[in-house]
Amino acid sequence: MKRVLIINAHQFYEGMASGKLNQKMADVIRSEMEARGYEVRESIIEAGYDVDAEVDKHVWADIIILQSPVYWFGMPWIYKKYVDEVFTAGLLQQRLLSGDGRTREDPGSQYGSGGKMQGKRYMISVTWNAPSVAFGNPQQRLFEGKSVDDVFVSNTANYKFCGAEVLPAFSSHDVIKQADVEGDIARLREHLAATVQ
Repeated sequence: MKRVLIINAHQFYEGMASGKLNQKMADVIRSEMEARGYEVRESIIEAGYDVDAEVDKHVWADIIILQSPVYWFGMPWIYKKYVDEVFTAGLLQQRLLSGDGRTREDPGSQYGSGGKMQGKRYMISVTWNAPSVAFGNPQQRLFEGKSVDDVFVSNTANYKFCGAEVLPAFSSHDVIKQADVEGDIARLREHLAATVQ
């Protein structure tokens, strides 16, 4: 049986972000993966977590999917704290990586080749107010033609650094001004079917 870890990175903000949409998308991911025969574990960062247990979940999982809102063009700060704690523990325990791939004797070796997560895959699914037309178009001033995957390279780099394959991101766009929850759910299901084999 294949195994998937869903990380819910929502952070509550009164009057702005209750977490209902993010939880809905995490629930869709769970139901889709279970329907395809995956064993699913979930971490809800805001509910608290044990760092060593999170390292164990990363070692256990074949696929790790982050479900997160986007706040100010990045994930909530609690997710960064989670990554710092879990990946540092994974390094100290030599379970997620054994270093950066270089040695003092051979500092020219490929940086980022010391990971132990080969064969694992990582995907982000995000909800945010940015419209889809803001991406992939050099005429758009903010992202200047960048894709969603380009914008979140700082998020996916830690998994790639540890040896995991990074899958194309899923994005729910314009969730404040032009929300289409049912359309986003349908697109998420299609994305999972096409991307996560």
